[in-house]
Amino acid sequence: MTDVPPTTLPKWPHAYPASGAHATLKHLHEDFVVTELPMQLPAGEGEHVWLDVEKNGANTAFVAQQLAAAAGVEDRDVGYAGLKDRHALTRQWFSLYLPKGETPDLKQLQHPEFKVLAQSRHVKKLRPGDLQGNRFRIVLRKVVGERAAVEANLQAIAAQGVPNYFGAQRFGFDGGNVEQGRAMLAREIRVRNPKKKGLYLSAVRSFVFNEVLAQRIQQGLWGQTLPGDVLDDAGHPTGPLWGRGRVATTEQAQALENAVAGRHAVLCDGMEHAGLDQERRALVVKPAELSWAWPLPDQLVLAFTLPAGAYATVVLDEILRTTEPERHAGDAAVSVD
Repeated sequence: MTDVPPTTLPKWPHAYPASGAHATLKHLHEDFVVTELPMQLPAGEGEHVWLDVEKNGANTAFVAQQLAAAAGVEDRDVGYAGLKDRHALTRQWFSLYLPKGETPDLKQLQHPEFKVLAQSRHVKKLRPGDLQGNRFRIVLRKVVGERAAVEANLQAIAAQGVPNYFGAQRFGFDGGNVEQGRAMLAREIRVRNPKKKGLYLSAVRSFVFNEVLAQRIQQGLWGQTLPGDVLDDAGHPTGPLWGRGRVATTEQAQALENAVAGRHAVLCDGMEHAGLDQERRALVVKPAELSWAWPLPDQLVLAFTLPAGAYATVVLDEILRTTEPERHAGDAAVSVD
């Protein structure tokens, strides 16, 4: 028996009691500042030009296209480690494949939505995931609710971390990428575009991981290690990123994961046949260097660092409820990886 996911995503449970507070997120682009933490810096020589770029109100793919055009290269010759939110002030690295000829000075490029802060050559192209993590500074405005309840959740997060859910950005508008992925794996539709196919597989895989994590929280197992768990280097339990082969867990942990997989057999069987291999992801993520301040009675400023693949919005969801200005309606959400 399979449980086909609806187009609208379920409301996965939180680890901590709701604070009852709410606030406005991203009233200004400068209210959501993201700084990418690279795995390495350019060496100063090589066939690729690395660019340190600050963007304001533009998405990563758009900036990549503009850089390609300015340098006279194909879009495929541009690399970056992760996508960054459009409605934010973000700083990230791009790479351009320019093995021959003079190196263009892209710091001179003028554009209202981004600027190149620095450039240097390196021996390799930037690939997705080539980053340590991201540092965030978030201003929440029009905060309404009890400060004590908000700070209680902040203290709990500082001590225990948050569920390492994939954020809603991962699943497309109203979870539509999950439904498209389900239809693709059930062979109800045929997807020829490799990029779309990868997007749908990623959404489905992330959905099943979130379902496993949600099941543990629903069973009162947040912050606990089960018999048979596979732990990460920090000692936190991990959950499955589904694919071929047996899950790595045993005993109680394996039984829980297999029960979730049984409810989503179409998705899990389809991912195995799609050639994905079993991987693991931490069920807990602990924001590093977490701090907060109240510069105004109704304004909360947060700062923290997350590893690659974790979502700032998931941290916010454990603190208070947020809403964004109406200008964002209809925009395709972008993950911050």
